[in-house]
Amino acid sequence: MQPQIYAHRGASGQYAEHTRAAYLQALQDGADGVECDVHLSSDLQPVLLHDSVLDRTSNGTGPVSGYTLEQLRGLDFSTWKGVDIPADRGGAGEQFLTLDELLDLLLGAGRDVGLAVEFKQPGPFGLKLEDTVLSLLAARGWDAGTSRLANIHVSFMSFSPESVAHLRRSVEARFVCQLVSDVDAAAIAEASAVLPEGSDARTVLESGLAEAKALLASGTAGIAGPGVEFLHANPGVVSEWVKAGRTVRAWTVDEPADAEFAYALGVREFTTNYPARMRGILAGLNQTAAPKP
Repeated sequence: MQPQIYAHRGASGQYAEHTRAAYLQALQDGADGVECDVHLSSDLQPVLLHDSVLDRTSNGTGPVSGYTLEQLRGLDFSTWKGVDIPADRGGAGEQFLTLDELLDLLLGAGRDVGLAVEFKQPGPFGLKLEDTVLSLLAARGWDAGTSRLANIHVSFMSFSPESVAHLRRSVEARFVCQLVSDVDAAAIAEASAVLPEGSDARTVLESGLAEAKALLASGTAGIAGPGVEFLHANPGVVSEWVKAGRTVRAWTVDEPADAEFAYALGVREFTTNYPARMRGILAGLNQTAAPKP
């Protein structure tokens, strides 16, 4: 299998993540696919943001779920990056995207392109997030059997085993990615911010990781999504997934050494902030691994 490159929140090393500029750059860079994170606005519109709150990537504050789509459009989601946006990437007021608008960009790509949709769970709307996105895709013409919408081939991802199990009611295993990450201080802090008060974040995360591994072992999820740190800490686990026939889509692979390590383990899908640079790195690895005539 030829290595596949997914642009992490677009070409987010160059432009602000999840923006029109970042996704257009990813397509120009020749990324095989793009990745996005989805939340629901207060009026239940799927919008592209990683965090559950607005503070890091906009001039707004508070939870995404507390804003209507119209209110979100009034915020600035690109200035924080400190990078000028070329005129052909859209104005400052056009950088915020809904999932619907990202579909339009990808439909206009003029070639096949992957779309990896990550559901951010736990969230205030529960599994209504997944159902709303699936309904949107179906309304646009997405076929669940092939998971295609015209030139777009869609896969779905989540760290939440509950989300993955729910998706499997509508989507085949080969299109569903169980994301995995070791339980560390950063993960605990992030989970603590969204879990109900009084929850033991470490216990919740460790239980979720065990469930995630079980779903991958059983083939309930056909794609394994380990982070770079997980790859280095658990190479044997990753090798077993490869032997079992799981596709391994690693994140976020930006450095040559990490790409080489992942490739040697059998990883063939790479999520990166720098799709153009990763193309060159993987081309070299693929050439080195090719059989000699």
